[in-house]
Amino acid sequence: MKQIVIVEDEVFMREELKEMLYHAGYEVTLIVSFENVVEQLLELLPDLVLLDLNLPYMNGFQICRKLKQKSTIPVLILTSRDQMKDELSALELGADEYLTKPCRKERLLARVSNVLKRYEGRTNLLEGNGFLLDRQTYTLYIHNQSLILPKNQGKILEVFLEHGEEVVYKEELCIALWGTTEFIDENALNVNLTRLKKTMQELSMNQSIQTLRGIGYRLVKSCLSSDKIEMERK
Repeated sequence: MKQIVIVEDEVFMREELKEMLYHAGYEVTLIVSFENVVEQLLELLPDLVLLDLNLPYMNGFQICRKLKQKSTIPVLILTSRDQMKDELSALELGADEYLTKPCRKERLLARVSNVLKRYEGRTNLLEGNGFLLDRQTYTLYIHNQSLILPKNQGKILEVFLEHGEEVVYKEELCIALWGTTEFIDENALNVNLTRLKKTMQELSMNQSIQTLRGIGYRLVKSCLSSDKIEMERK
């Protein structure tokens, strides 16, 4: 049974959507605390998020952006905001569908079904800028081709994709590679990072690994290699 999470702060609308989706055969979970929505969604890992835009603490645009940076969970925006600029902004941030309230039951259920069909078989995939990574086999899908990354390169890339644009610290990479930070082998870590950087450059990927000296690393949207980025920063 597909799980759908509803992120809606208006109680009556939330309950109405819950009943509609439940009777359509879906497992429905409600978000009722809005202080850490993204963290809750990443923990639940639903098949679809039904997301309002006007929310307390963090609006739907921000939630969609942060969620799409860290996962491939599909997002259907359901909102009273009917301006074209809002729809375009949501789609640019990664939303999969955009519907305005009030919305006919049949239309909503059809859009829900369509989005779920598009994402079938993609639960193990992490999405980057122009590529996908299968986190189970470390198969990289890019430029209409696929290749299996060496295990250590796949683990490192997985960590970066899970962090989105956030900084990744050495300790996190060590845990991913060796399961511990007790003995951090700087040379071994640098060798694995260098190999991944070379692979990404050879594949002309639209993202590269940027070194933040004394802090850690970050995946940045760029056609430049990380070495060129460092040269430009000097």
